[in-house]
Parts: sequence; structure tokens; C-alpha cells
Amino acid sequence: MATAKFKIKKGDEVIVLTGKDKGKKGEIIRMIPSESRAVVKGINLVKRHTRQTQTEEGGIKTKEAPIHVSNLALIDPKSDKATKAGYKIEKDGTKVRISRASGEVI
Repeated sequence: MATAKFKIKKGDEVIVLTGKDKGKKGEIIRMIPSESRAVVKGINLVKRHTRQTQTEEGGIKTKEAPIHVSNLALIDPKSDKATKAGYKIEKDGTKVRISRASGEVI
């Protein structure tokens, strides 16, 4: 099975469209294209019971769990709302991502 190609990538500011964290904003820490998921800073927090190791203390740790890409949308740099991404070829030949809503470069 081929991995899907997404218009969002690591480092992008996104907003959650559905689920328990609806309306929250965060930055993508890690993409998992094989599962169509992304890990977003401060979003979809879960608690994990961890055993003590030589380097880490044991206990209950809170960390981010992956969230499906379909539940995320890019944030428009102009209006600060959800937007889709498009592509545009600049005059010098470089390909850039743009916001469909405002036309601003993301």
C-alpha cells in the first residue's frame, strides 16, 4: 500500500476540526504518513503509566497521541481561521503552498 501525500507537514500551525479538542490550535511535531496521522503539540493528550528505567522516573506521564489528518486544517496566516492549501508556481520557478481562502503564502 502506497503512503498518501498530504498538504500539511511538520512545523505547520493547524486547528482541530472535530473531536474532544475541537477548535484548539497547535504545531505539528511529527507526521505518520503510513497511518495518515499527525502528532500535534498540546492536542489529543493521553496518560501513560510508565515503568521506571535507569534513565527515567516511573509514574503517570501525559503525552500527545496521533490524530487523523482529516481532523486537522491549516491556519490561514491572514484571518487566523481554517483553510485548505493549494500550490502556486512563483515567477522564479519555485513551487509554494498558498492559502485557498486568502491567497497568502503559507
